[in-house]
Amino acid sequence: MTDTTDRSGRRTATAPNSRRNPRAVNDRDRPGANQHDLGSFNEVAIIETIRQAGTISRTEIAERTGLTQQSVSRILRVLLERQLLAEGEQTRSERLGKPRTPVRLRAEAAHAVGILVDPDVVSVVLVDLDARELEQRSIHLDPGVSPADLVELIGVNVEDVLSASGIDRGTFLGVGVAVPGPITADGDLLDLPLSRAWRNVPLHRMLDERLPYPVVVEKDGTAAAVGERWVGRTARAHDFVYLYFGTGMGSGLVLNGEAYRGISSNAGEFGQLCAIRLGRIDGSGRPELVRECNPPVAIPEIARELGYAGTAITYREFCAEVAAGDAAVIAAVQQVADVIALGAAALVDVLDLSTIVVGGPAFEPELHEIVVSTIERAVNTMPTAHRARTVAVERSVVTGEAGAIGAASTIFHASFAPMVRRTQPYDLR
Repeated sequence: MTDTTDRSGRRTATAPNSRRNPRAVNDRDRPGANQHDLGSFNEVAIIETIRQAGTISRTEIAERTGLTQQSVSRILRVLLERQLLAEGEQTRSERLGKPRTPVRLRAEAAHAVGILVDPDVVSVVLVDLDARELEQRSIHLDPGVSPADLVELIGVNVEDVLSASGIDRGTFLGVGVAVPGPITADGDLLDLPLSRAWRNVPLHRMLDERLPYPVVVEKDGTAAAVGERWVGRTARAHDFVYLYFGTGMGSGLVLNGEAYRGISSNAGEFGQLCAIRLGRIDGSGRPELVRECNPPVAIPEIARELGYAGTAITYREFCAEVAAGDAAVIAAVQQVADVIALGAAALVDVLDLSTIVVGGPAFEPELHEIVVSTIERAVNTMPTAHRARTVAVERSVVTGEAGAIGAASTIFHASFAPMVRRTQPYDLR
């Protein structure tokens, strides 16, 4: 990790294998540009091309980026010297042609910690550049844990996973933290509906003071979308919305290859859409909190109202009752799915999307069939222009701790993804 100082004297961190803050280029259709002063942008454009492809030849990189063969060769030499890339075995595409040597990203060239903060549990993962989990911790929280204790717990567990992994600290880029919204652009927690103890907490500043590493604080739905984009490679190289089952329902938007965060970092407030579609407005005219948009609480509650008489207590146990065929629990899941589908249809109407991804820590396997089929039916029949396109509804490609892996991916995204039209760019300070 290289520390530099900006004009205000604040510390910034540079990823060991890439240059930060690539110059924006807004008037080009292809990601590359051959001018000398755009070297850092071209580097990340090439890194992004390699990341999506997995393994790719120099010729294919030039074709996909629009860069000259000379520019590609020069930049690849630099990236190989930095040990960000590795070369594969030579192959010949033609009998007499020049052998091609494909390149790929070295998974061990960069690492990040991702943290998912939930009122009940904190999940911590250490991942490599392929988003492979190297270390993982889950810490259950006491009710009403204080912000200071939360920050200390995070600090202790970050050091724990780093020490246990034995990675080269020079490859460690920083800590991404995913939290329920709303938040501020500076990473302060605002009026969290499910945790009064954490409201109006300057979490980013507190973590920055506690940890000697760059920190990014992001909404959980947006972080999950970034992780989906990073792990999904070419399968997620286009626009999509991520419907996030977590502490409440959230959504993350990937538009034009970027996670769209909005001017205040609060894009994707999904519950509001559902409330408006349902006409659930309080006496002051504000959208109400929709209980179906908190599946871990709503499914058990609705199932009991519908006559469930079994022994399930926890959310996970209620999900298991779906597989067992309990009619009341299945009906509860269907009611939740119907509400979520209304919000999804509104997103398709507004954004004209072709793909919806569903995932998150509360999206249990027993829910998959009901939820995906219900959303798929809604988004392909309800939107005004439903005959103009078919919307695919797919499960997330991220397995395991989706929110935490997404949080770690925000660090990789900030370090290596081309920044052309990024709203509220991540700042690894």
